Amino acid sequence: MRNTLISFISIASLAGAVLFGLTPTVQATDHQGTGLSEVVDAKGNIRLPDDFRLTMTHLGSWYVPGGDASGFHDVYADTESVRAFRRDGKFPEGAVLVKELRGAESGNFTTGDNVSYSKAGVKQWFVMVKDSQNRFAGNPAWGDGWGWALFKPGDTNTNVGGNYKESCLGCHQPAKDTDWIYLQAYPSLMAR
Repeated sequence: MRNTLISFISIASLAGAVLFGLTPTVQATDHQGTGLSEVVDAKGNIRLPDDFRLTMTHLGSWYVPGGDASGFHDVYADTESVRAFRRDGKFPEGAVLVKELRGAESGNFTTGDNVSYSKAGVKQWFVMVKDSQNRFAGNPAWGDGWGWALFKPGDTNTNVGGNYKESCLGCHQPAKDTDWIYLQAYPSLMAR
């Protein structure tokens, strides 16, 4: 009887989670002994978090009107790290950030003319994982307090970013004083 009751409670909890849209979240917690998130393996390889649009907090978006990086840049962070940032004013150890780049189109709508909106296709994803302890000193994807990764559509398991100093810091240099993160477009980091 006790096992039946436990099974019923487990099934009811799972059904409630599905019914109310509750999903597991990406967390900045120890995984594989790295002291970091589940998106980092023991060698420091970073992967794109599964279903991050449902499991992470949308921090905000940038719109880039032209150039190679044109389109919408939607940025997400694990929810616990957002709470920590609101409390402490900085991202905690193991924080996971994802930036998704999508193309853009525009059209005339009842809300106005030349309204921009994102296209369905993804151009690429960037992932950053906070690591102030320099756990992976020999790995070229890690340094300056973060793990850095770039993923392209078609292969979301392979970090094609290479050496972060060559492929990442150039764009992040102006944000060095804010721990390499542009904070201007992230209202979710501020309490209401």
